Amino acid sequence: MTKISQALGRIQPSATMAMSGRVTELKAQGIDIIGLSAGEPDFDTPDFVKEAAIKAIRDGDTNYTTVDGTAAVKEAVAAKFLRDNDLTYAPSQISVNSGGKHTLFNALVATLDAGDEVIIPAPYWVSYPDMVNFAGGTPVIIAAGADQNYKITPDQLSAAITPKTKWLILNSPSNPTGAAYSGEELKALGEALLPHPQVMVMTDDMYEHIWYADFPFTTIAQVCPDLYDRTLTVNGCSKAYAMTGWRIGYSGGPEWLISAMRKLQSQSTSNPSSISQAAAVAALNGPQDFLADRNAAFLKRRDLVVSMLNDTPGLNCPTPEGAFYVYPDASELMGKTTPKGKTIENDQDLIGYFLDEAKVAAVHGAAFGLSPAFRVSYATSEDILREACTRIQKACVALV
Repeated sequence: MTKISQALGRIQPSATMAMSGRVTELKAQGIDIIGLSAGEPDFDTPDFVKEAAIKAIRDGDTNYTTVDGTAAVKEAVAAKFLRDNDLTYAPSQISVNSGGKHTLFNALVATLDAGDEVIIPAPYWVSYPDMVNFAGGTPVIIAAGADQNYKITPDQLSAAITPKTKWLILNSPSNPTGAAYSGEELKALGEALLPHPQVMVMTDDMYEHIWYADFPFTTIAQVCPDLYDRTLTVNGCSKAYAMTGWRIGYSGGPEWLISAMRKLQSQSTSNPSSISQAAAVAALNGPQDFLADRNAAFLKRRDLVVSMLNDTPGLNCPTPEGAFYVYPDASELMGKTTPKGKTIENDQDLIGYFLDEAKVAAVHGAAFGLSPAFRVSYATSEDILREACTRIQKACVALV
């Protein structure tokens, strides 16, 4: 019998994808499920982006392109980094990939060997540790709970660094918590990194333009220029431009790293879709004014969900500064009993209870590395969110 590889055996299926698939199955059975598990904007891709893709198809722009992006899309990415982040990257320092996940995967697989350590603050996006494991590295988790607004401190970072540390992964605003680091907080983390030249920084800025904080968005290479040559600045079109299915991620970083990522990509996926690249050029170079309107809608939804969950017995929901997730702490609900007599031992039990009894789908905190908690995506209408939170409230009240 043929066996799977050791590398594949080191990873698990994505918990968020699994729950989204479960929601689809239940809805197909006619069950009234409210799905709050998907990390996807409910807005449509802007029309001017769609038109650029249609034009590319009609113009016959349907052939292979350069492995890691056309000259046009690299120029658009470079212009975005300069315009939004005061970062200058040459085309040889830019990689364009089939989604932000692909960008992160390429960078980790291209650089990690057995024994290399990657520091990952928790709660974390579910795929970070599995990517590290697949590449043969070792995830080193730093827990940052609700009491510190889900953000690690410089002291925690310094204590986690060893001679084997290869990367620090930062995600601000965060999936799953929406927590965001200020420029001052990033500078302090940067100071902790400076004495350790072997440590690279991978900053996942995918939610940059979904922002509510009273301080401006910054990325670490922007506020810590001494780390410029040690930083891979990752972003993409999925969240800001509602282009999740178009699969365009991109990054700027040192030329040696971008070259290594290109080499890997040349023997795996090759180029991202030529049509999606044309659409990304339009998205990055086109009007950005619609972002403010969408942010205003997300902000109203955030405030609604945070308020209702904080009014729910047993939940403590910090207020996010960006993205479209909340991550309520559910410590007070552990050990309680459902109306059917089942004890809630952990957050996976709690999410199962919400799914079965409240008909609301969320994702358990263990998948993100910090329990007991759960992630709710508020990338849906206020009416749906209000109904979902009402159901969660009733389910929590019923616990004894």
